[in-house]
Amino acid sequence: IDLGDRRTGVAVGDTVSGTAMPLTVLTVQRGPELLDAVVRTVQDHGPDMVLMGLPLNMDDTRGPRAELTEAFAASVQEATGVPVHMVDERLTSFEAEQRMRGTSRREKKERADAIAACVMLEAWLAERQ
Repeated sequence: IDLGDRRTGVAVGDTVSGTAMPLTVLTVQRGPELLDAVVRTVQDHGPDMVLMGLPLNMDDTRGPRAELTEAFAASVQEATGVPVHMVDERLTSFEAEQRMRGTSRREKKERADAIAACVMLEAWLAERQ
């Protein structure tokens, strides 16, 4: 999950095959409605665990966004009973933009966050191969 203020990207992956794919972008502002949407998505797909992007600063420090994300992750874990693990998300949005070169501005806006979530998941899966 690539948590955002207005758009949250979701990707799914398989640890056996090591594959990941973008799933959806939830266009819900951060708050109770987003928590409900994420909980529904987790329940619909039944994962063994959830990875959530942790927005660290480039110098490895945690800022206010990281704290908000960690609190949201704790709420997701509490609401679903599924373990939530934090993963460094630095530069995933940049990589998503690179992958979407040549696509329309509208498509980028609609899909970039899900692709960023996929980039993060791919990196996590690759570390385990």
